[in-house]
Amino acid sequence: MKKYLAGFFGSLDLIGLWSGLLSLRILLGWDYFESGLEKFHGANWFMDIQDKFPFPFSVVPPEVSWQMATWFELIGGIALVLGLATRFFSVSLIILTVVAIASVHWPESWSTFGELMKGYVFTDRGHGNFKLPILFIGMLITLVLSGSGRFSLDHLIRVKTLEK
Repeated sequence: MKKYLAGFFGSLDLIGLWSGLLSLRILLGWDYFESGLEKFHGANWFMDIQDKFPFPFSVVPPEVSWQMATWFELIGGIALVLGLATRFFSVSLIILTVVAIASVHWPESWSTFGELMKGYVFTDRGHGNFKLPILFIGMLITLVLSGSGRFSLDHLIRVKTLEK
């Protein structure tokens, strides 16, 4: 029985090396790409919230911030799906997400931890809605620490580079 369990879990480990991080990259890449498309096809609303951006992003003109956010989400989303420069784009998207939490998703005001936690939800009911961005940061941290996995361009480039 131990032999079969060891073989089963060994197979799961091997499958995980190839597809585990791929599923995470596809999920995150798709969502960030969709967000970038909304910005690409929408009107710049960063001018309305620039005063909520944390320093140093608050001093960047909103037109520049809008373009940076749009293109980091579009290019970063595609790069995550392909597994290309995964760590770079994961760190970039973490920074983008922290700015989004601070300027859009964080509650307007709170005085106790209990009031703050009312904003740890998916929908804003007057208390913020920072649950999904926090989950995304957790998933992006996994990609920063683990890399893109074996089913990725990063892995292919690394293998080809080491062969030379």
